[in-house]
Amino acid sequence: MPSELRTSEHEIKIAAPAESVYRLLAHAENWPQLFPPNIYVDHVERTGREERIRIWATAGDTVKNWTSRRTLDPDRLRIDFRQEVSTPPVAAMGGTWQVEALPSGETLLRLGHDFRATDDEGLTWLEEVVDRNSRSELDSLKALAESRDGDGDGATDELTCSFEDTVQIKGAAQDVYDFIWEADLWSERLPHVMTVRLDEPVPGLQTLEMDTLSKDGSTHTTKSHRVGLAPHRIAYKQTTLPALITLHTGYWTFTPNDDGVAASSQHTFTVDTGNIAKVLGADATVQDAIAYVRTALSTNSMATLGIAKTYAEGLAGAGRS
Repeated sequence: MPSELRTSEHEIKIAAPAESVYRLLAHAENWPQLFPPNIYVDHVERTGREERIRIWATAGDTVKNWTSRRTLDPDRLRIDFRQEVSTPPVAAMGGTWQVEALPSGETLLRLGHDFRATDDEGLTWLEEVVDRNSRSELDSLKALAESRDGDGDGATDELTCSFEDTVQIKGAAQDVYDFIWEADLWSERLPHVMTVRLDEPVPGLQTLEMDTLSKDGSTHTTKSHRVGLAPHRIAYKQTTLPALITLHTGYWTFTPNDDGVAASSQHTFTVDTGNIAKVLGADATVQDAIAYVRTALSTNSMATLGIAKTYAEGLAGAGRS
Protein backbone atom coordinates (compact mmCIF):
# COMPACT_ATOMS: atom_id res chain seq x y z
CA MET A 1 0.00 0.00 0.00
CA PRO A 2 1.44 3.40 -0.95
CA SER A 3 2.76 5.52 1.90
CA GLU A 4 1.39 8.86 2.98
CA LEU A 5 2.33 11.95 0.97
CA ARG A 6 5.51 13.69 2.09
CA THR A 7 6.89 17.07 1.05
CA SER A 8 10.31 18.66 1.27
CA GLU A 9 11.91 21.97 0.34
CA HIS A 10 15.55 22.90 -0.10
CA GLU A 11 16.96 26.28 -1.04
CA ILE A 12 20.28 27.94 -1.74
CA LYS A 13 21.50 31.46 -2.47
CA ILE A 14 23.58 31.83 -5.64
CA ALA A 15 25.81 34.77 -6.61
CA ALA A 16 24.66 34.77 -10.24
CA PRO A 17 21.79 36.32 -12.23
CA ALA A 18 18.43 34.56 -11.92
CA GLU A 19 18.03 34.21 -15.70
CA SER A 20 21.36 32.36 -15.94
CA VAL A 21 20.37 29.96 -13.18
CA TYR A 22 17.03 29.31 -14.88
CA ARG A 23 18.69 28.54 -18.23
CA LEU A 24 20.93 25.93 -16.61
CA LEU A 25 17.87 24.21 -15.17
CA ALA A 26 15.85 24.47 -18.38
CA HIS A 27 18.38 22.57 -20.50
CA ALA A 28 17.90 19.09 -19.05
CA GLU A 29 20.25 17.46 -21.57
CA ASN A 30 23.16 19.06 -19.69
CA TRP A 31 22.18 17.70 -16.28
CA PRO A 32 24.74 14.86 -16.28
CA GLN A 33 27.42 17.58 -16.36
CA LEU A 34 25.63 19.68 -13.73
CA PHE A 35 24.34 17.22 -11.15
CA PRO A 36 26.41 14.36 -9.68
CA PRO A 37 23.47 11.89 -9.42
CA ASN A 38 22.39 12.29 -13.08
CA ILE A 39 23.78 9.83 -15.62
CA TYR A 40 21.78 10.57 -18.76
CA VAL A 41 18.71 12.54 -19.85
CA ASP A 42 16.81 11.69 -23.03
CA HIS A 43 14.15 14.01 -24.48
CA VAL A 44 11.08 11.99 -25.44
CA GLU A 45 8.82 14.85 -26.54
CA ARG A 46 8.86 18.66 -26.74
CA THR A 47 5.83 20.86 -27.44
CA GLY A 48 6.09 24.55 -26.68
CA ARG A 49 6.77 24.87 -22.95
CA GLU A 50 5.88 21.23 -22.24
CA GLU A 51 8.38 18.39 -22.48
CA ARG A 52 8.74 14.74 -21.50
CA ILE A 53 12.15 13.44 -20.49
CA ARG A 54 13.61 10.11 -19.39
CA ILE A 55 16.17 10.36 -16.61
CA TRP A 56 18.73 7.86 -15.35
CA ALA A 57 20.32 8.77 -12.02
CA THR A 58 21.92 7.22 -8.98
CA ALA A 59 19.76 6.86 -5.88
CA GLY A 60 21.89 5.73 -2.99
CA ASP A 61 23.84 2.68 -4.18
CA THR A 62 21.47 1.91 -7.05
CA VAL A 63 20.62 3.41 -10.45
CA LYS A 64 16.99 4.32 -11.18
CA ASN A 65 15.26 5.61 -14.29
CA TRP A 66 11.92 7.33 -14.75
CA THR A 67 9.93 9.45 -17.18
CA SER A 68 8.88 12.97 -16.18
CA ARG A 69 6.76 15.70 -17.69
CA ARG A 70 8.07 19.25 -17.22
CA THR A 71 6.33 22.59 -17.68
CA LEU A 72 8.77 25.46 -18.28
CA ASP A 73 7.74 29.01 -17.43
CA PRO A 74 10.60 31.38 -18.28
CA ASP A 75 8.48 34.45 -17.47
CA ARG A 76 8.00 33.34 -13.85
CA LEU A 77 11.39 31.56 -13.73
CA ARG A 78 9.63 28.38 -12.67
CA ILE A 79 9.81 24.73 -13.76
CA ASP A 80 7.21 22.20 -12.59
CA PHE A 81 7.91 18.48 -12.93
CA ARG A 82 5.95 15.29 -12.34
CA GLN A 83 7.06 11.69 -12.83
CA GLU A 84 4.79 9.82 -15.24
CA VAL A 85 6.52 6.46 -14.85
CA SER A 86 8.30 5.87 -11.53
CA THR A 87 10.55 3.06 -10.35
CA PRO A 88 9.85 1.34 -7.00
CA PRO A 89 10.12 2.16 -4.19
CA VAL A 90 8.91 5.48 -5.65
CA ALA A 91 5.14 5.42 -6.11
CA ALA A 92 4.77 9.09 -7.14
CA MET A 93 7.07 12.10 -7.34
CA GLY A 94 6.71 15.71 -8.39
CA GLY A 95 7.89 19.17 -7.54
CA THR A 96 9.03 22.62 -8.58
CA TRP A 97 12.18 24.57 -9.30
CA GLN A 98 11.53 28.22 -8.39
CA VAL A 99 14.16 30.84 -9.27
CA GLU A 100 13.89 34.21 -7.52
CA ALA A 101 15.91 37.32 -8.33
CA LEU A 102 17.03 39.12 -5.15
CA PRO A 103 17.55 42.91 -4.85
CA SER A 104 21.26 42.26 -4.28
CA GLY A 105 21.60 40.77 -7.77
CA GLU A 106 21.90 37.28 -6.30
CA THR A 107 19.46 34.43 -6.83
CA LEU A 108 17.44 32.40 -4.36
CA LEU A 109 16.78 28.93 -5.78
CA ARG A 110 14.13 26.72 -4.20
CA LEU A 111 13.65 23.03 -4.98
CA GLY A 112 10.42 21.51 -3.68
CA HIS A 113 9.29 17.88 -3.80
CA ASP A 114 6.14 15.94 -3.00
CA PHE A 115 6.33 12.16 -3.06
CA ARG A 116 4.90 8.83 -2.00
CA ALA A 117 6.70 5.50 -1.62
CA THR A 118 5.32 2.05 -2.40
CA ASP A 119 5.43 1.23 1.34
CA ASP A 120 6.56 2.67 4.67
CA GLU A 121 9.99 1.02 4.51
CA GLY A 122 10.58 2.55 1.08
CA LEU A 123 9.50 5.94 2.39
CA THR A 124 12.43 6.11 4.82
CA TRP A 125 14.85 5.33 1.99
CA LEU A 126 13.15 7.81 -0.33
CA GLU A 127 13.26 10.67 2.19
CA GLU A 128 17.02 10.15 2.60
CA VAL A 129 17.63 10.02 -1.16
CA VAL A 130 15.54 13.13 -1.88
CA ASP A 131 17.39 15.07 0.82
CA ARG A 132 20.86 13.91 -0.28
CA ASN A 133 20.29 14.40 -4.00
CA SER A 134 18.60 17.79 -3.52
CA ARG A 135 21.52 19.13 -1.50
CA SER A 136 24.01 17.73 -4.01
CA GLU A 137 22.17 19.24 -6.98
CA LEU A 138 21.84 22.67 -5.40
CA ASP A 139 25.51 22.76 -4.39
CA SER A 140 26.61 21.73 -7.88
CA LEU A 141 24.36 24.27 -9.58
CA LYS A 142 25.63 27.04 -7.30
CA ALA A 143 29.27 26.17 -8.04
CA LEU A 144 28.72 26.12 -11.80
CA ALA A 145 26.53 29.23 -11.98
CA GLU A 146 29.00 31.25 -9.92
CA SER A 147 31.94 30.14 -12.08
CA ARG A 148 30.35 31.30 -15.34
CA ASP A 149 30.03 34.68 -17.01
CA GLY A 150 26.24 34.32 -17.13
CA ASP A 151 25.81 34.37 -20.90
CA GLY A 152 25.55 30.67 -21.72
CA ASP A 153 22.98 27.98 -21.21
CA GLY A 154 25.19 24.89 -21.25
CA ALA A 155 27.53 23.17 -18.87
CA THR A 156 30.80 24.43 -20.33
CA ASP A 157 33.45 26.63 -18.71
CA GLU A 158 37.17 27.20 -19.19
CA LEU A 159 37.99 23.92 -17.42
CA THR A 160 35.62 21.81 -19.52
CA CYS A 161 36.13 20.36 -23.00
CA SER A 162 33.76 18.50 -25.34
CA PHE A 163 34.80 16.72 -28.52
CA GLU A 164 33.79 13.86 -30.80
CA ASP A 165 35.60 11.28 -32.95
CA THR A 166 33.89 9.47 -35.85
CA VAL A 167 34.77 6.41 -37.93
CA GLN A 168 32.90 5.25 -41.04
CA ILE A 169 32.21 1.51 -40.99
CA LYS A 170 30.96 -0.68 -43.85
CA GLY A 171 28.79 -2.78 -41.60
CA ALA A 172 25.56 -2.82 -39.61
CA ALA A 173 24.79 -0.40 -36.79
CA GLN A 174 23.58 -3.28 -34.60
CA ASP A 175 26.90 -5.10 -34.92
CA VAL A 176 28.89 -2.01 -33.92
CA TYR A 177 26.47 -1.36 -31.06
CA ASP A 178 26.87 -4.93 -29.83
CA PHE A 179 30.66 -4.64 -29.87
CA ILE A 180 30.59 -1.51 -27.68
CA TRP A 181 27.84 -2.83 -25.38
CA GLU A 182 29.57 -6.19 -24.79
CA ALA A 183 32.18 -4.60 -22.55
CA ASP A 184 32.64 -7.85 -20.62
CA LEU A 185 34.69 -8.99 -23.66
CA TRP A 186 36.85 -5.85 -23.90
CA SER A 187 39.84 -7.33 -22.05
CA GLU A 188 39.98 -9.95 -24.84
CA ARG A 189 39.24 -7.57 -27.70
CA LEU A 190 40.95 -4.29 -26.76
CA PRO A 191 44.69 -4.17 -26.03
CA HIS A 192 44.44 -1.08 -23.79
CA VAL A 193 41.89 -2.75 -21.46
CA MET A 194 43.55 -4.96 -18.87
CA THR A 195 40.62 -6.17 -16.73
CA VAL A 196 36.84 -5.66 -16.71
CA ARG A 197 34.20 -6.02 -14.00
CA LEU A 198 30.70 -5.69 -15.43
CA ASP A 199 27.28 -5.79 -13.79
CA GLU A 200 24.01 -5.56 -15.73
CA PRO A 201 21.20 -5.68 -13.13
CA VAL A 202 18.51 -5.01 -15.75
CA PRO A 203 18.65 -5.00 -19.55
CA GLY A 204 19.96 -1.70 -20.89
CA LEU A 205 21.75 -0.61 -17.73
CA GLN A 206 25.36 -1.50 -16.86
CA THR A 207 27.95 -0.67 -14.23
CA LEU A 208 31.37 -1.03 -15.83
CA GLU A 209 34.63 -0.99 -13.91
CA MET A 210 37.90 -1.52 -15.78
CA ASP A 211 41.65 -1.12 -15.56
CA THR A 212 43.07 0.67 -18.59
CA LEU A 213 46.66 0.83 -19.86
CA SER A 214 47.99 4.30 -20.73
CA LYS A 215 50.58 5.17 -23.39
CA ASP A 216 53.24 5.70 -20.70
CA GLY A 217 52.69 2.17 -19.38
CA SER A 218 50.74 3.17 -16.27
CA THR A 219 47.28 1.83 -15.49
CA HIS A 220 44.25 3.53 -14.01
CA THR A 221 40.87 2.31 -12.82
CA THR A 222 37.59 3.84 -13.92
CA LYS A 223 33.98 3.03 -13.07
CA SER A 224 31.00 4.08 -15.18
CA HIS A 225 27.26 3.70 -15.34
CA ARG A 226 26.11 2.99 -18.91
CA VAL A 227 22.67 3.32 -20.51
CA GLY A 228 21.99 1.31 -23.67
CA LEU A 229 19.50 2.71 -26.19
CA ALA A 230 19.81 0.03 -28.85
CA PRO A 231 20.79 0.14 -31.60
CA HIS A 232 21.79 3.79 -31.95
CA ARG A 233 23.24 5.13 -28.66
CA ILE A 234 25.12 4.14 -25.51
CA ALA A 235 25.48 6.91 -22.91
CA TYR A 236 27.67 6.81 -19.82
CA LYS A 237 28.98 8.73 -16.85
CA GLN A 238 32.16 7.90 -14.97
CA THR A 239 31.90 7.80 -11.19
CA THR A 240 35.48 6.67 -10.49
CA LEU A 241 37.79 9.04 -12.34
CA PRO A 242 41.48 9.41 -13.20
CA ALA A 243 43.36 11.93 -11.06
CA LEU A 244 43.38 14.70 -13.68
CA ILE A 245 39.60 15.12 -14.12
CA THR A 246 36.56 15.77 -11.94
CA LEU A 247 33.91 14.96 -14.59
CA HIS A 248 33.66 12.64 -17.57
CA THR A 249 30.44 11.94 -19.46
CA GLY A 250 29.96 10.73 -23.00
CA TYR A 251 28.08 8.64 -25.49
CA TRP A 252 28.64 6.33 -28.42
CA THR A 253 26.34 6.84 -31.41
CA PHE A 254 25.75 4.58 -34.41
CA THR A 255 24.12 6.32 -37.39
CA PRO A 256 23.26 4.26 -40.50
CA ASN A 257 24.05 5.83 -43.88
CA ASP A 258 24.49 4.80 -47.51
CA ASP A 259 28.01 3.49 -46.81
CA GLY A 260 27.16 1.52 -43.66
CA VAL A 261 27.27 3.30 -40.32
CA ALA A 262 29.00 6.36 -38.87
CA ALA A 263 30.19 5.36 -35.39
CA SER A 264 31.07 8.22 -33.04
CA SER A 265 32.49 8.61 -29.56
CA GLN A 266 31.66 11.88 -27.74
CA HIS A 267 33.36 13.04 -24.54
CA THR A 268 32.81 15.91 -22.11
CA PHE A 269 35.34 16.28 -19.30
CA THR A 270 36.44 18.82 -16.69
CA VAL A 271 40.03 19.02 -15.52
CA ASP A 272 40.97 19.08 -11.83
CA THR A 273 43.18 22.13 -11.31
CA GLY A 274 44.36 20.78 -7.96
CA ASN A 275 46.06 17.80 -9.60
CA ILE A 276 47.60 19.38 -12.72
CA ALA A 277 51.02 20.00 -11.13
CA LYS A 278 51.06 16.57 -9.50
CA VAL A 279 50.31 14.76 -12.76
CA LEU A 280 51.93 16.96 -15.42
CA GLY A 281 54.53 19.01 -13.54
CA ALA A 282 54.73 22.41 -11.90
CA ASP A 283 54.81 24.37 -15.18
CA ALA A 284 51.74 22.72 -16.73
CA THR A 285 48.71 24.90 -17.50
CA VAL A 286 44.99 24.21 -17.73
CA GLN A 287 45.31 24.06 -21.50
CA ASP A 288 48.13 21.51 -21.16
CA ALA A 289 45.85 19.38 -18.99
CA ILE A 290 42.94 19.64 -21.43
CA ALA A 291 45.21 18.66 -24.32
CA TYR A 292 46.64 15.73 -22.35
CA VAL A 293 43.22 14.35 -21.34
CA ARG A 294 41.75 14.88 -24.80
CA THR A 295 44.62 13.01 -26.42
CA ALA A 296 44.32 10.11 -23.98
CA LEU A 297 40.55 9.78 -24.41
CA SER A 298 40.68 10.19 -28.17
CA THR A 299 43.47 7.62 -28.51
CA ASN A 300 41.45 4.99 -26.63
CA SER A 301 38.19 5.84 -28.40
CA MET A 302 39.75 5.66 -31.84
CA ALA A 303 41.45 2.38 -30.95
CA THR A 304 38.11 0.95 -29.82
CA LEU A 305 36.28 2.21 -32.91
CA GLY A 306 39.02 0.83 -35.15
CA ILE A 307 38.66 -2.66 -33.70
CA ALA A 308 34.86 -2.36 -33.78
CA LYS A 309 35.18 -1.47 -37.47
CA THR A 310 37.19 -4.62 -38.17
CA TYR A 311 34.65 -6.68 -36.21
CA ALA A 312 31.55 -5.30 -37.95
CA GLU A 313 33.05 -5.29 -41.43
CA GLY A 314 34.14 -8.89 -40.88
CA LEU A 315 30.57 -9.87 -40.07
CA ALA A 316 29.28 -7.95 -43.09
CA GLY A 317 31.82 -9.67 -45.33
CA ALA A 318 30.72 -13.03 -43.99
CA GLY A 319 27.17 -12.36 -45.15
CA ARG A 320 25.65 -10.33 -42.28
CA SER A 321 24.48 -6.81 -43.04
